[in-house]
Amino acid sequence: MQSLFVNMSSLGRNAMPLFVKPGPCCQKFHKCFTAGRVSYSQLNAAKHHLSRHKKLFPGLVSQVVRQTATAAETAAPQISRRAQKIVGGWLISCAGMCAGAVLLGGITRLTESGLSMVDWKLFKDMKPPRSQQEWEEEFEIYKQYPEYKYVAQEKGEMTLSEFKFIYYMEWGHRMWGRGVGLVFALPALYFLKKGWISKALKPRLAIFAGLIGFQGFLGWYMVKSGLEEKQNAYEIPRVSQYRLAAHLGSALLLYTLFLWNGLAHVLTPVQIPEFKQLARVRGMAHGLMAVVFVTALSGAFVAGLDAGLTYNSWPKMADRWVPDDLLAMSPKWKNMFENATTVQFNHRYLAQSTVVLISGFWLMVRKYPLPRRARLAVNCLAGMAFIQASLGILTLLMYVPTHLAATHQSGSVVLLSMATWLALELKRLPK
Repeated sequence: MQSLFVNMSSLGRNAMPLFVKPGPCCQKFHKCFTAGRVSYSQLNAAKHHLSRHKKLFPGLVSQVVRQTATAAETAAPQISRRAQKIVGGWLISCAGMCAGAVLLGGITRLTESGLSMVDWKLFKDMKPPRSQQEWEEEFEIYKQYPEYKYVAQEKGEMTLSEFKFIYYMEWGHRMWGRGVGLVFALPALYFLKKGWISKALKPRLAIFAGLIGFQGFLGWYMVKSGLEEKQNAYEIPRVSQYRLAAHLGSALLLYTLFLWNGLAHVLTPVQIPEFKQLARVRGMAHGLMAVVFVTALSGAFVAGLDAGLTYNSWPKMADRWVPDDLLAMSPKWKNMFENATTVQFNHRYLAQSTVVLISGFWLMVRKYPLPRRARLAVNCLAGMAFIQASLGILTLLMYVPTHLAATHQSGSVVLLSMATWLALELKRLPK
């Protein structure tokens, strides 16, 4: 701001006292003005005096008024690049913790461990049973719920060591979730105290905190649905696929927000050369991110209904492109979320459509002058789309083994990461 006044014409400086009514504020302002050193408080105070002389000296007055609006921002201390990178690294670490929670949650679901802890206590849950007596008491509580009764009926009595395995799986998942909260909250308080959090990021931190708490609530709300007695004694005890999808969806949303803001702090923005289709390319990149998110979310319904075991062939479902029981339920809309055949059908064709859309986008943008980093993001997204599709097909053909299914779920997070990175690289930069 000072350079503005240093470079202003001598006419403006010399004419200043002719149009400003003498007074302590204006005299001090004129003295600093002629020297090229004006503070925000002086500028703001003098603006009110100058505004009465717009007709006499409009150019100078309008310039002073414009600079008053930005003087506070100019005078405010700037966050150093090093501090921004540290904050960005912390946000990316939070994203990594969310990705770990998604992976652990998937393994917990695949090993049928999610219903082993039948209550939710914020602090008491942090200490698992230690003595033999505590383990036996916890096991006896578990025996009162539908999952144990079903397992005992179908597979025989469960041993204490088998119970310990599924208990530790669920306990590890819950502790990891609490770890996400700690990894976010403690550094957030420190960085706020240090003044390293920008004005734009502060309300987002409140959103992150709210989503973390909501995610914990959704986790217990989901587990609770699987602890209820079923009307049909032969029905497999499962958590609600709707609640499972909400739990996974909120985790992926939190992950995406953490990753976006983390990368925005760490990566140096690159100006994209202007070309005619740039706005369309940006819109399509955000559209691909949404498509990947929806496809991953549809996988939650597949997991919730064990729909991956319904038709284990590809590209056809058994010997048909469209199976006969696709709309077997009534009303028809229930098939979308409660019919295992329809749920698998939807996930298959959403995944295949995602690969086609990403491939088409990759071919389209090859002729456009994208920066090197944005082009790398496009290539990574396209490559990962084919890897993820291959993992999905293998998981299906091999009847959903735990290691492949967990890898496939992790692949969806990686694919979403690539889509998020690409959308960020193509973000419009402020002029």
